[in-house]
Amino acid sequence: MQITTVVWILVAVVFSLLIVLFQNYYKTKRRGKLIVFLSFLRFLGVFGVLLLLINPKVTKTTYDLEKSNLVVLTDNSASIKNSKSISSVKKIVENFTADKELKDRFRVTSYSFGSELNSVTDSLSFNDKNTNIGAALQSIKEVYRNNNTTVILLSDGNQTLGQDYEFFGTSSKIAVYPVVIGDTTSYEDLKITQVNKNNYAFLKNKYPLEVYVSYTGDKTVTKVFTISENGKNVYRENLTFSKNDNTKVVTTNVDAKTIGVKKITTTIGSIPNEKNIVNNTKTVAIEVIDEKTNIAIISAVEHPDLGALKKAIESNEQRSVTILKPTTTSNDWKNIDLFILYQPTEAFKSVFSYATNSNRNSLIISGLQTDWNFLNKVQNTYVFENGYPVQEVIPVLNASFSKFDVSEFSINDFPPLRSNVSPLFPKSLNQTILKTKIRGVSIETPLLSINEGENNKQAFLFGEDIWKWRMQTYRNEKDFKTFDDFIGKLVLYLSSNTPKNRFILDYKQIYLGSNEAVIRASIFDEAFEFDTNATVSLKIQNKEKTINKIVPMLLNQLNYVADLSDLPSGDYNFTATVTGINSSKSGTFSILDYDLEQQFSSSNYKKLNRLAKSTNGALFYANNTGSLKQQLLSKQEYKPVQKSKENIVPLVEFKFLLSFILLVFAVEWFVRKYNGLT
Repeated sequence: MQITTVVWILVAVVFSLLIVLFQNYYKTKRRGKLIVFLSFLRFLGVFGVLLLLINPKVTKTTYDLEKSNLVVLTDNSASIKNSKSISSVKKIVENFTADKELKDRFRVTSYSFGSELNSVTDSLSFNDKNTNIGAALQSIKEVYRNNNTTVILLSDGNQTLGQDYEFFGTSSKIAVYPVVIGDTTSYEDLKITQVNKNNYAFLKNKYPLEVYVSYTGDKTVTKVFTISENGKNVYRENLTFSKNDNTKVVTTNVDAKTIGVKKITTTIGSIPNEKNIVNNTKTVAIEVIDEKTNIAIISAVEHPDLGALKKAIESNEQRSVTILKPTTTSNDWKNIDLFILYQPTEAFKSVFSYATNSNRNSLIISGLQTDWNFLNKVQNTYVFENGYPVQEVIPVLNASFSKFDVSEFSINDFPPLRSNVSPLFPKSLNQTILKTKIRGVSIETPLLSINEGENNKQAFLFGEDIWKWRMQTYRNEKDFKTFDDFIGKLVLYLSSNTPKNRFILDYKQIYLGSNEAVIRASIFDEAFEFDTNATVSLKIQNKEKTINKIVPMLLNQLNYVADLSDLPSGDYNFTATVTGINSSKSGTFSILDYDLEQQFSSSNYKKLNRLAKSTNGALFYANNTGSLKQQLLSKQEYKPVQKSKENIVPLVEFKFLLSFILLVFAVEWFVRKYNGLT
């Protein structure tokens, strides 16, 4: 407390005494215990009021008992059900979450996970189709990033999705104590571990297949390996395995004779008394098509953007990209469906002329080498000015863009592009996909826009260094898929010259398991604005006509979605109908019978043990969780810590003081009235 505050309090004491003396003793002859009592009450009341006016600050200390976090993380995937360990897992979870000794030492919480983390563990179903241990541990790390945390991981250690969890300990200080669920015995087993193939093949060509077959056991076995296409054998080979020679790689090329979806089934013969024969067969699919989109990137400069665009576009095997100089002859352009014109200058004159005369669509990407005067001459969408400085421009996604679905394109932490574009003066109607932000301020100039003319389409990207976006996508999501899909949708839109359609369907012809089966639709009104009030239904029938159902498509941001994850594997026909515009579309799709969770015959305790060691934890089994409890209770670093916290609080915030003052004045008034005093 400051000295000036103490002085003011002493002044308040003296002033309160003077008030009491003047009111109760000056010019009055009354004396006695009653007057002394009333004087004392008056002193307390006056002093209390003055103390509130002075309002000194008081140090208030609070004490908290900080416990370490104990997270019980349970594998909720179907592999736990397959191992017949449901009852033991639920019992272990209940024991850890309800144990009084652990609750006294830790703040106990529980989560479950399959493909993602789920905080609800009181309804463990063990029906999740995938296991992503790495993502679950990473999510726990984010939730408890600033706290002392320990994880009890109940799992069989078999991961079907995501980053390898074994290396979680290299980037985290969280101790993980795995409890192995399921059978740890290693059985003799033959299985198809992986099938590598392209998604598309072209008619009258050959498509390659690469199949990995592995064997677990000590004997020498020879079994027949076959590949069939739509039930017809196209390849056969005898494979011999032994304890040391336990992996075979089969490579072959299959003729693409007819158009359509081809089911490719790879099979290795089973061993007598083999426990798991589900993994002896693996089915994949490939679509044979007779058309390929040819795209040319025209550039006079060398830049990393060219390679990034080529990689992104060719991630879909239906597209082929050629990088050409603007000085190449028109003979090289005849088979091009879309031109990407990178930083055009006067040298691009013949390219623009060819694209205009042949009604070819184009994507124009500007940069620091762009000739704006030339660009003004060869296009009728914008008017540009020269002489603007180089600036860093940040993308902002336009959520209302409706020509194609951009809702899944994430631009989190995207680095800026470099641009010297001037303020734009539109000469025709255009739509913005990405808006522009400069130095934290959003401006009207688009960063990525499209224009639909009478005979062709044009898109404009006003900035270079788009390769950094593709790299940032990998940093954010550990793959390039989101960026590549966005570029693919833009290319698909630009490479198509079909008339405007008010009803657009987006679906795959092949779904690898029912959990991936989703059909999306976009509906537009007469002005080609997205219609949020449409009623869309999906009528589905399987080829055997044993399943007939109508599924409503529900609005989700800028599309309508039908979730078909409850359908069994098989071949289906469907018809999507929009009420009101009398529009319908039909199609077919196939759901493959594939369950990753059935591919494992035993628990991967060795990998779980490596995870435990890398995080300074320890491995336990389902029958000795009592030892795990004792180890957690004996660890000194997990003891609760009492922490004090000092807060400087103004006296006026203490409500009891005001109540005390009112009480003192009330008692004084009552005593005076009772004794007939004024």
